[in-house]
Amino acid sequence: MRDRIAEVAKQHHRSMNSEIIARLEHSLLDLPSLPEQPSRQALDAQRLEDLNHPERELLVRFREMSRRQQNALLALLASELG
Repeated sequence: MRDRIAEVAKQHHRSMNSEIIARLEHSLLDLPSLPEQPSRQALDAQRLEDLNHPERELLVRFREMSRRQQNALLALLASELG
């Protein structure tokens, strides 16, 4: 487990302690998490038209991310807004 924490901490450019704290905060703050298999379905034409170009680009890139990356982004956004 220690090696895994060290590996993930290095990927996030954090110390092991910072990584552990970030993960505890995430679980204690009950941040939104994604289902095991995120939906990759395309938006219907009407909903797609409602999005501007940057929103569509963000949605496409978000859906291309792994579940872990999606959760990390959601956690980052939640910490920035909170």
